[in-house]
Amino acid sequence: MNKDFERKLNQYAELAVKVGVNLHKGQKLLILSPIEAAEFTRLVVKSAYRNGCSRVIVDWRDTPTSRIHIEEAPEETLKTLPHWEIDRFKSFIEGHDCLISLTGNDPKAYEGVNPKRLMMLSKAQSEQLDFFQTAQLTGNIHWSIIGVPNAAWATAVFPDKREDEAITTLWEAIFTAARINQGDSIHNWKVHDKILKEKVEKLNLYHFKTLHYKSAKTDISIDLHPDHIWIGGSQRSTIGRSYISNIPTEEVFTAALKTGVNGTVVSTKPLSVMGNIIDNFSLTFKNGQVIDFRAEKGYEALQQILEIDEGIKFIGEVALVPHNSPISSSGIIFMNTLFDENASCHLALGAAITMNIKNAEGLSKEALNEKGVNQSSGHIDFMIGSQDLDIIGQTINDERIPIFQNGNWVI
Repeated sequence: MNKDFERKLNQYAELAVKVGVNLHKGQKLLILSPIEAAEFTRLVVKSAYRNGCSRVIVDWRDTPTSRIHIEEAPEETLKTLPHWEIDRFKSFIEGHDCLISLTGNDPKAYEGVNPKRLMMLSKAQSEQLDFFQTAQLTGNIHWSIIGVPNAAWATAVFPDKREDEAITTLWEAIFTAARINQGDSIHNWKVHDKILKEKVEKLNLYHFKTLHYKSAKTDISIDLHPDHIWIGGSQRSTIGRSYISNIPTEEVFTAALKTGVNGTVVSTKPLSVMGNIIDNFSLTFKNGQVIDFRAEKGYEALQQILEIDEGIKFIGEVALVPHNSPISSSGIIFMNTLFDENASCHLALGAAITMNIKNAEGLSKEALNEKGVNQSSGHIDFMIGSQDLDIIGQTINDERIPIFQNGNWVI
């Protein structure tokens, strides 16, 4: 390992701990890590302890083993989680602790697996760990997702390169996206966070009623929730500390009104979900709900997603990302939602993020649903931004304000 790469790795680990979850003395840290990311994980563990962490727990993940589990385990096993696993996640909520998820699995890891068995496991995790998703959406824990390359992911992104070259190239792309290659990354993130906050402030001042999206392929109208709040960059937890849930992040986002989405959207980047690729797909909405869908690739996987529960057929999140963002400008399709969603305007099927709604703290899921805040055990981001996308904001006084023209900010 050369010295420059070693320096960047250590800086990346520090960024995850100090900026991502903003770990404070006495907090515990859970790391969800692929075994291929062992070297980087150890750097995160070291950084966490040196910044006052009381205990680090690493949950090692192995995709080939997980595939065997999905294919061979009894159906009843796929439908349930052991109590000790549920209790572990509960303990982190009780202590307002921290979670770092390292993402970088093979985008095609579960191709050919029976989608019904995949859905059994996904549904069990969604339903039985629902409380943990709620804690994330409300800011009861500090959490952050960080990308770490492995051979399968890197060669899927760069199929024309040798394995070692692909991994090196992907690392460099990640270092650039995470603002490691631009010098002092912690300072860079403070500056970037300020820029995102300026966009948030403008959007919240306008308090748009509706966003109208128009491009060569997409034509859709999205009513925002009357009590919506735009968020971007760092978020504030329920214990009053900031954290950044995605590194990188280029988005500002808010909540749709559950029944206020009408029209058709067409994907502009592949969606990697549950180890499958869904590409060139469209969704048509009426009164908020998906009433028709198509996909050139991954139709069956998309169909399975739309059967997770009733709420997954509605839009929870609306996110704005300029086409000239660093990730988009790289020209790389990362085959990973963490990165690809930050190259493009996107929407999310499923659960709305509670922090995007004024005075939503403590409301039950039933109460939120009644208020038009979509609830679901799933949250699936998909990309719709493009160079020709225009977005017009309509105020409650029917004033029409351009927000995006030709894919980029004009507000």
